[in-house]
Amino acid sequence: MGSFDIGNLIEALALGVALAMDAMAVTLSNSLCEPTMSRGKKIAMPVLFALFQMGMPIAGFFGGTLIAPLIEAYAGIVSLAILGFIGGKMIVEALQELREPESCSTSQLTYATICFEAIATSIDAFIVGVTLAASGANIVLYGASIGIMTFACCVAMLLVGRRLGAHFGPRAEIVGGIVLIIIGLRAFFS
Repeated sequence: MGSFDIGNLIEALALGVALAMDAMAVTLSNSLCEPTMSRGKKIAMPVLFALFQMGMPIAGFFGGTLIAPLIEAYAGIVSLAILGFIGGKMIVEALQELREPESCSTSQLTYATICFEAIATSIDAFIVGVTLAASGANIVLYGASIGIMTFACCVAMLLVGRRLGAHFGPRAEIVGGIVLIIIGLRAFFS
């Protein structure tokens, strides 16, 4: 399962931050759109994002070589479909609220949406797991580092988003929707 040294730890933590970027952006977007979200959702986001970001490379490490070509072929399409739909819905609802503030309330983020976002943002981590297997890396070190860094980065984004979302309201929801669509497009074209 690979060796452990300080160089591997630094590399694993850096990889964790790199893989956490999409989850960070989605967490920020969600917290901008719903600055008064429940404590349960605030906990669910970093936990689910971290679990999926940690679990996908491990799954890729142990079983990914069999289905990696299939996952790699459709990862961008799946990410774009999920994030594009969620982002588009956020934009439409925010525009409706800007036009008629009294008749429309901000949409509530659901646990199912958080779960779909966690899946969509962690698909690339599966391919990373296949690569880690090919290089003989220590998957326990890498998986744990990726999960810990994702959790920490998402918590930081929750703090930032709460402050900004309360100030900008529906305009923040539009920006959040655009961010989700851009992440989906980036996954599709990469």
